[in-house]
Amino acid sequence: MLTFVKVKRAVRGFTIIELVVTLALFGVLLGLGVPAFTIFIQNTQIRNAAETVLTGLTQAKSEAIRRNTPVRFQFVTNLTSSCALSQNSGSWIVSQDDPASACEVAPSDTTTPRSFRKQSSAEGYPKVTVTAAGSSSIVFNGIGRIVGTGISQIDFTHNAMTCEHVDPTNGTARCLRILISTGGAPKLCDPKVAATTDSRYCN
Repeated sequence: MLTFVKVKRAVRGFTIIELVVTLALFGVLLGLGVPAFTIFIQNTQIRNAAETVLTGLTQAKSEAIRRNTPVRFQFVTNLTSSCALSQNSGSWIVSQDDPASACEVAPSDTTTPRSFRKQSSAEGYPKVTVTAAGSSSIVFNGIGRIVGTGISQIDFTHNAMTCEHVDPTNGTARCLRILISTGGAPKLCDPKVAATTDSRYCN
């Protein structure tokens, strides 16, 4: 006759020392990872802002060519009825008329400012500083050329960081720039890139 003997196995959990060591290691890793992740998020916000503005400029030029009529891209203080043109705001509108004091009007082909698209800086990049050089707006004609003088350069920085190209030692923000040629072609570039053969070079 076979006899089965039940063997009791000791149940062992974490000791206090093991738990403390694990939590300490987790804290160190978290402390090392959070700053890097924060910088990544902030740089992503800068890129999102730059690419969104580039899209707006491209649409303004395309609409001008498609409609064979002047179309404007302009930065505005906000998207309310009290808005004004501004060279230091990330909010913008693409329209046929000056949108000042009418930024809240829905896109329309007939109602002033006859806008096609608008974007608030509060959506996606609230802490990104956008600075336009030359003017707060730019107008494209029916063949995509610039009418008169307008925005020549747009810089994108972060209000919580210093640009790497400004301070190579301590800077953490990968700031970006949009240059607009005299022919009306917008180009996204990186001020940190020094090689003139690099497509990201700002020239």
